[in-house]
Amino acid sequence: MLELPEKLYYPIGEVAKAFEVNTSLIRFWEGEFEILKPKKNKKGDRFFTPEDIKNLRLIYHLVKEKGYTINGANDVINNQKDIVKQADILLRLESIKNKLLELKSTLDDKERFE
Repeated sequence: MLELPEKLYYPIGEVAKAFEVNTSLIRFWEGEFEILKPKKNKKGDRFFTPEDIKNLRLIYHLVKEKGYTINGANDVINNQKDIVKQADILLRLESIKNKLLELKSTLDDKERFE
């Protein structure tokens, strides 16, 4: 999941595609979670900052992966200040795990052909 290039702003379509959800869900979450504050141009198009993406990762983790309700996720976000740090650590660990599994697979393939 979440393959985004490093940019200052991400359009909502790109964000929705990266999270594999509909744009309507991103707009819904914007209304439900105070930590989401995308920039809007005069046309009303939403543009998300890297900070918004980090907050969306947290919301996605709580709602989609952990099964929290919107109210429950809001409570966690508002009452557990270290939750953002914990979510960042989990994401980094998952990334490291994926890289290690990829490396293991490469090494296993090499051993089979020798």
